[in-house]
Amino acid sequence: MAVYAGSFADNHALPALTDYISGRTLTYLDVARRIARLHLFFELAGIKRGDKIALLGKNTPNWVITFMGTITYGAVIVPVLPDFNPSDAENIIDHSDAVALFVADDIYSHLNFEAMPKLRVVVSLVSRTVLAEREVPREEGKRRPVSHRSIVVNLTRRLKERYPEGFAPSDITYRSIPGGSVAVINYTSGTTGFSKGVMLTIDNLRGNVVFGIRSKLHYQGSRALSFLPLSHAYGCAFDMLVPLAVGSHITLLGKTPTPQILLKALKQVRPSLIACVPLILEKIYRKVVVPLITRKPIRWVLAVPMLDKAIYSMIRTKLVDAFGGSFEEVIVGGAALNYEVEEFLHKIHFPLTVGYGMTECGPLISYSPWRRFALGSSGRTLNHIMEAKIVPDSSLGLSPEGTPQGEIVVRGLNVMAGYYKNPEATEAVLEPDGWLHTGDMGWLGAPNSRTVYIRGRYKTMILTANGQNIYPEEIEAKLNNMPYVNECIVIEREGRLIALCFPEADELERDGIDTPEKLAELMEANRRNLNALVAPYEQVQSIEIVNEEFQKTPKRSIRRFLYK
Repeated sequence: MAVYAGSFADNHALPALTDYISGRTLTYLDVARRIARLHLFFELAGIKRGDKIALLGKNTPNWVITFMGTITYGAVIVPVLPDFNPSDAENIIDHSDAVALFVADDIYSHLNFEAMPKLRVVVSLVSRTVLAEREVPREEGKRRPVSHRSIVVNLTRRLKERYPEGFAPSDITYRSIPGGSVAVINYTSGTTGFSKGVMLTIDNLRGNVVFGIRSKLHYQGSRALSFLPLSHAYGCAFDMLVPLAVGSHITLLGKTPTPQILLKALKQVRPSLIACVPLILEKIYRKVVVPLITRKPIRWVLAVPMLDKAIYSMIRTKLVDAFGGSFEEVIVGGAALNYEVEEFLHKIHFPLTVGYGMTECGPLISYSPWRRFALGSSGRTLNHIMEAKIVPDSSLGLSPEGTPQGEIVVRGLNVMAGYYKNPEATEAVLEPDGWLHTGDMGWLGAPNSRTVYIRGRYKTMILTANGQNIYPEEIEAKLNNMPYVNECIVIEREGRLIALCFPEADELERDGIDTPEKLAELMEANRRNLNALVAPYEQVQSIEIVNEEFQKTPKRSIRRFLYK
């Protein structure tokens, strides 16, 4: 934690956190002072190193302060995704053995304190007041119970007593914590159902932060717009931990990043680096780029050599401006990016790169700067931090580069300690020598290239009766690019491939398509066009319309297990 003490002290006068909604800004010294206040609260409340602290709310300065205050104290933070339903959130908090919960008021109003019997205290992330508490003896053998409300009321006075000359940069010191100590228990938001508590250590966090610093993803005075959930490992690492370690200015969006809201915020904040998930980029691509390239005059010009370069340059400029105009690159992670979108952005030299990671690696496994990024890949494994190999699957044959295909397994500094209180699940994915089974199928590039290519999830792979392996993500990527398709998933039903499709309402309204019959005709045309692009064994037999957006995880991946 020394990196944060040094950063907070060295950058004490610089802006650290801005709440996008209110516009209020805290400097690094303000953040450090509030962390000191939280440490004092922990001390007086009898919270010890290794105790679990649950954190539930949207991205706000107080969320960040609670997270950083907990890990620098030596306690274990349990960030709970705000999109979990109340029952799941209660189960996670109870399963984690959390003794304290810091929560947004609107979320807590839907929780049942009695369903979380291990909690000693619940604190508001908004007002920092005690919302509920249980009496706990201060020490064994003493009768006087801890009153958390009394602690909070007197906290300002006690902080002044501790720092009578006022809190200064020289007062920012954090205890040394062993690298193997668990710092975070991050409950996954997977697409296959049950959440598991991923135990990330100080070393796991360090691996991601050190790589971010060395790669200069953020730097002193750079700007970050935090719109991914910080309770997810991807947003946590690259919208919070790395920026705070180098003196960046983080603006916390604090609201759902719809394309309209996000484009406005990007123009205002003008971030230096953008970390996002594919769905966000794909929607902005459709909103900004597709209307341009589908115009008849533009289509004609694009077919003329030399003239197409001028159009591509104009589109690139328009897209760069839409993202704020000041960023060095866009890093996409969390799921596979639509290949057609990726190919087009690569063609116009848009500064895009695709990384690969998972919560179990806190999250990063591979990444390449956009100028060295290989189209269709997920970057290169982090040098001196992570390594990867393939467990060959003979049914997949060789990759286009002549290397074996199979499950990707990884090892290195970023690999988790295991799943909390779940040795069976840990043993199923983590080998004694440290190799982690990712569940992703793919291949590595030429020998010693360290380049990772992903085909799809092993759990979503469909095995046909004649032994063919089908990755639905590859079919979905093609269908998602067809007219009137907002998003889709491909499933197997009684030996047949069925595409469930949620249509694009704006396009339907624009073109006056207002009857189910017309929509069905258009989707049938899409099906025929799709089947002309896929292998015979990947043919989709029918497209079914769904009338509501697919349920998603907080990182915007479809919860596939809900759809059969």
